[in-house]
Amino acid sequence: MSDPHHIFDRDVLRQRRQRAAPHMAGHAFLLDRFRDDVDERLSLIQRTFSSALVVGAHGGSIGTLLRGRGLASVVEMETAAALLPPATPQPVLGDEEALPFADESFDLVIAPLTLHFVNDLPGALLQIRRCLKPDGLFIGGMFGGATLLELRRAWLEAESEISGGASPRVAPFADVRDLGGLLQRAGFALPVVDADIMRVRYGSALNLMHELRAMGASNVLSDRRRVPVSRTLLMRVSEIYAERFADPDGRVPATFEMLVMTAWAPHDSQQKPLQPGSAKTRLADALGTTERKLPRTPGDR
Repeated sequence: MSDPHHIFDRDVLRQRRQRAAPHMAGHAFLLDRFRDDVDERLSLIQRTFSSALVVGAHGGSIGTLLRGRGLASVVEMETAAALLPPATPQPVLGDEEALPFADESFDLVIAPLTLHFVNDLPGALLQIRRCLKPDGLFIGGMFGGATLLELRRAWLEAESEISGGASPRVAPFADVRDLGGLLQRAGFALPVVDADIMRVRYGSALNLMHELRAMGASNVLSDRRRVPVSRTLLMRVSEIYAERFADPDGRVPATFEMLVMTAWAPHDSQQKPLQPGSAKTRLADALGTTERKLPRTPGDR
């Protein structure tokens, strides 16, 4: 086993994103969905942002959206040089695990589907929080635990059947219940995490795996098996996938769970929870009902 703190091979990830860059726009339906979500969220926020950082340029999709909304300064950062928009005024080649920006540099940070491949998610969130000005907004998207559940099961069963064991194939993904706590640990205020589950259909599991490669999202786990996948194994994965999950018309579904985080850098103007016991009105009075005490049970204190 490799270092448990380095789940992903970041060099391989960068190389694969670089290689996939010329064709990635044709496979950007997940990024497009996140972009539309960001657009809607910003439309509901009654304030003006002046400086934004995009952590993961993805060719410029999010940056174009932000400039279209009138932001005066948009910095787009990428790990793969080929994905930096050529006409962007402020492109930065950098890494999500070591943001090269001073404290309180931006009042808006967007991380579009990049943070699920960092080795230190709490540290990455802490760095984003550091870059935000007081009352600055963070919107981040990453994949959740239900993502590619069908593919994971098919790979596990096929490898166990053919080779008697399984190699890590699909990245571990965060749980929606954990992200709120991680945002709070990083020093964010008012964290909210929403889950958006999509079911996308393909002609076969092989078509799905081809699209993942075209996204630059194929296996980059540090503990991956470093030998080519045999045709026998690949075909068996496809067969099991179809046997277990195919729809009546023969096409196969793939699940993608997108987790969207919204949180703010703390500021005195923000709402704060009341101290326990400080309420001046009883809930029963507000509801117009009678308060009744529950009977004590063994073990109560």
